[in-house]
Amino acid sequence: MSADNSTSQEIPNPAVDGSELIRFDKVVKRYGSNTVLDQLDFSVASGKHVTLIGPSGSGKTTILRLLMTLVRPDEGTIRVGGQYLTHEEKNGRLVPAGEKHVREVRKNIGMVFQQFNLFPNMKVLRNLMEAPVTVLGLSKDEAEQRARELLDLVGLGDRCDAYPTQLSGGQQQRVAIARALAMRPQVLLLDEVTSALDPELVAGVLDVLRDIAHTTDITMLCVTHEMNFARDISDQVLMFDSGHVIESGTPEKIFTEPEHERTREFLGAVL
Repeated sequence: MSADNSTSQEIPNPAVDGSELIRFDKVVKRYGSNTVLDQLDFSVASGKHVTLIGPSGSGKTTILRLLMTLVRPDEGTIRVGGQYLTHEEKNGRLVPAGEKHVREVRKNIGMVFQQFNLFPNMKVLRNLMEAPVTVLGLSKDEAEQRARELLDLVGLGDRCDAYPTQLSGGQQQRVAIARALAMRPQVLLLDEVTSALDPELVAGVLDVLRDIAHTTDITMLCVTHEMNFARDISDQVLMFDSGHVIESGTPEKIFTEPEHERTREFLGAVL
């Protein structure tokens, strides 16, 4: 699918000034005796597309789950748009944040999962309208207009009245992308979004994401094993291993002149 020049007008995003949008400070996440993230420090600037690569179990998806507050850090802090995500300041001290604070910060974040997670009892159009109406307080007319524009964007404007089970896996994932964008997030998290698809459906979904990356200012944080896709859309690539960023750079640097032996081993296995 190819986007026309109007796409950036269809999806207005917050002003992009290159300021820091996401900041992890000495974040530790453990599962039992297994330390998945170990004193992790990294940041993402607004409007940038950052891809996380590395072997399974290196901590990449845990970063996305922390940003969605599906799990919470054991140590350290996370900030989004300058606000603490799972902490808040009270009487000059950082304390665990209440649910209201977490919801307010998290509404700036959208995520597309490996599994599509659509509401099976709702038609496609309502899948996109539900959260903007109930969370953002949009009128039904405004939410419907936004939903229809986004379904056109992902090439599914003619499937508004279908139920998810009537769509192919690739179509369901494109609906999931549109649903995440319907919330006008500052940052879009992509977690191996093609891993559950049959090979012949992967290209269509990646084309949609390429169009969004190239025609909007939305910030993207992406976990993928699709290295050509990472090369195409990324401003920065981070190589993870054992809960650490071991190498960071432009796609050109990481994919053609990696400095770390572990990066060379990993890329040799997947390219």
